[in-house]
Amino acid sequence: MFKTRAVVLALLLLLTLPALGANHETAYSNPCSQLWPAVKEVISNPDSYKIVSSDDAKWTAFYDVKHKVHLSVSGAVAQKTNQVTLVTQGAGCQMQVNSSFSGLTHDDQGDFVNRVNAALAKQQAVAKPAEQAKP
Repeated sequence: MFKTRAVVLALLLLLTLPALGANHETAYSNPCSQLWPAVKEVISNPDSYKIVSSDDAKWTAFYDVKHKVHLSVSGAVAQKTNQVTLVTQGAGCQMQVNSSFSGLTHDDQGDFVNRVNAALAKQQAVAKPAEQAKP
């Protein structure tokens, strides 16, 4: 009887935990005004994301992740809208990503943070030559 209850509880957890999502925070030394364009560039990629809503004044966006394949039924069923918010912290910025886990092959939060970091690096690389060209 105990084993049956344990198995049922384990199955319920496997089906419900992906729906809960988790908050992931990443600190940046850049101000939020510099980070927001990188975030907008990332969520504007139609191959990876679909913007549900975005508020430039509040540095907040809701978006859906586009996955090609779900290895688990719970990942496909429990997919939810993700959220990113930028919060000023002193001279820097904290990016808060609330994202659902989508299966064994997906790391929505990690993928998003990596894409924002790449977009930010690209924007900074473009800005440096422009600054050096000024007399």
